[in-house]
Amino acid sequence: MPKSLANAIAGAKCPKCRDGNMFPVSPFSYRKLTVIHSQCAVCGADFVPEPGFYDGAMYINYAFSVALMVTSLVAINVLVAKPELWMYLSSVMGLTLFLMPAMLRYSKTLYLYGVGKLKYRGF
Repeated sequence: MPKSLANAIAGAKCPKCRDGNMFPVSPFSYRKLTVIHSQCAVCGADFVPEPGFYDGAMYINYAFSVALMVTSLVAINVLVAKPELWMYLSSVMGLTLFLMPAMLRYSKTLYLYGVGKLKYRGF
């Protein structure tokens, strides 16, 4: 049974076969933050089509960071009657440090799915 597109993206699976892992470590691992497999272990699809391909993923990562910052600032304004500057700074910095591995991983995954030329090939 083929995996759905949403499950394949959430699991950071190969866009071509939706089975092979794109990354060697878990989503919340701070080790090897920028390492991605060069090809799929299952179907052999090339995850690095050209040098510097994933430089464009920083725009997606920037959007994730802005969304995280706006969400945390709005949440503080709603939940705290008189917020202080340290509340804003500590929440944004803490959440960014905690979610950085996942944001980097999913920005690369979404970039490969959106811009990469790999098409799903069901078996």
